Amino acid sequence: MKFMKLGTRPDTFYTEEATRSVISDTPKDLVIQISNINYHLHQFSLLPKCGLLRKLCVDSDDSSTVTIELHDIPGGEDAFELCAKYCYGIIINLSAHNFVSAFCAAKFLRMTEAVEKGSFVLKLEAFFNSCILVGWKDSIITLQTTVKLTEWSENLGIIRRCVDSIVGKILTPPAKVTWSYTYTRIGFNKEQQMVPKDWWTEDISDLDIDLFRCIIIAIQSTHMLPPQLIGEALHVYACRWLPDTTKITRPESSGSQTDEVTDKHRKVLEIIVNTIPSDKGSVSVGFLLRLLSIANYLGASTVTKTELTRRSSLQLEEATVSDLLFPSHSSSNQHYYDIDLVAAVLESFLLLWRRTSPAPTESTQFMRSITKIGKLIDYYVQAVARDVNLPVSKVLSVAEALPDSARKDHDDLYRAINIYLKKHPDLSKGDKKRLCRNLDCQKLSPEVRSHAVKNERLPLRTVVQVLFFEQEKGSYEQTTRSAGIPTTPAPSSESSARDDQKMKRTDKKTQLEAGKKKVVREEIEEIEVNESRGGGSCGGMMNAKKINNKSGSGHSRDKSRDRL
Repeated sequence: MKFMKLGTRPDTFYTEEATRSVISDTPKDLVIQISNINYHLHQFSLLPKCGLLRKLCVDSDDSSTVTIELHDIPGGEDAFELCAKYCYGIIINLSAHNFVSAFCAAKFLRMTEAVEKGSFVLKLEAFFNSCILVGWKDSIITLQTTVKLTEWSENLGIIRRCVDSIVGKILTPPAKVTWSYTYTRIGFNKEQQMVPKDWWTEDISDLDIDLFRCIIIAIQSTHMLPPQLIGEALHVYACRWLPDTTKITRPESSGSQTDEVTDKHRKVLEIIVNTIPSDKGSVSVGFLLRLLSIANYLGASTVTKTELTRRSSLQLEEATVSDLLFPSHSSSNQHYYDIDLVAAVLESFLLLWRRTSPAPTESTQFMRSITKIGKLIDYYVQAVARDVNLPVSKVLSVAEALPDSARKDHDDLYRAINIYLKKHPDLSKGDKKRLCRNLDCQKLSPEVRSHAVKNERLPLRTVVQVLFFEQEKGSYEQTTRSAGIPTTPAPSSESSARDDQKMKRTDKKTQLEAGKKKVVREEIEEIEVNESRGGGSCGGMMNAKKINNKSGSGHSRDKSRDRL
């Protein structure tokens, strides 16, 4: 950091009660009132250098003490005292931290060349141009100090010149960066590695949000940096200034947070959302989802939440399960995870998917997209199903939202259901049926079906459906073998006649199999009636065994199902 030292005399200012004065044998004839402090000073020291004070004292007698109120001086008493010490020739040290207040106060007091050659304002401008604007961190510190004197800083051109200096350095190729910068990424070593492309992102995150926005907008207007770099700067700023909702489980935990802090966070969030580049992939889907969670927590505007939901849905395919796991911040919810957030993003994704894909089965790309989302949602349900307070309705809100084409198989859905049933042993029969109503037994792998028929947590109806599918599959395979139909490519013309004769001989057997299926369906209906009448699980299990025996699938399968 650069400094400028002015003056040669030691500091002789002192305080007595609410009065600041300077040690001197000469009587004081000038009283300056600023807020609750009175400065007892000398006209001969200040008037030659301050045009404003000279004008205010022009009509006073030389023998009288003049009292002047300067309550509106920019920078207050600290800035005035710097100017007063300069007038007395007392040593003062100027830096990026106090330049703005000193410069604005000097302009206010009219300490310009029109009053005195080699004025205070001239020296401050030289320091600003030759030292502050040349430095990287000096420019940022100076820009940040303009927050307290925004109007003065804008009118004097301080903000514009600092922004131009900062943006110019950001656009400098990394290989030409020679100044010091802050970069605290884990594993980065400044001495051994080249300057990273995002070297500037941490330093500008020190700025107030309005000044930060000025920097980002100025960078975007040049079209010289990729949107991913701008997105990284927004990510760094959000991580520094926005609350981490993954560590906040209930609104009560932030009871000490004042409305002022909440409003500030909300403003930061909305500016960041509005500044995100429109390019897809400029920020990660994990960052967008985190912003959406923060928006829900802070009670951001509907426009902000809708935009975040839309942007998140556009990149939902890139998400992982960990990206979707956020705690619920609603005091009315007893469950831990924010299921509504995921349901809203999924709904937005499906709306766009259906709109852009009128015939999804004909498009490989669209099918790949929806099946990837199907896997993601099933894995997500498996993760949240472990929450013992999670109601069935919340599970179904995401599990049932997917179209049938989203799942090539139902193995992952079955695992999610099994985890939920394991963590919720007291679930009612009705809720178990609701949970399993979308489970398609025909889309289960043999391994999963084998597990399902032994799973005592499943509703009996689902177990019977698995057994029924096993029977149908077994009957079809047996019919195919008895008919001599090969599973290899189509037979030659010479064997076609023989195959036709064999198929005719199996017509009777096929009719018998159809009769068996009708009996099984009647058994399922009987099980459902028994369950609805409170007949208990014993009767249902006896009927399930009947179906298993009718399937003729072998003694080993009977034994495994008897263990139910």
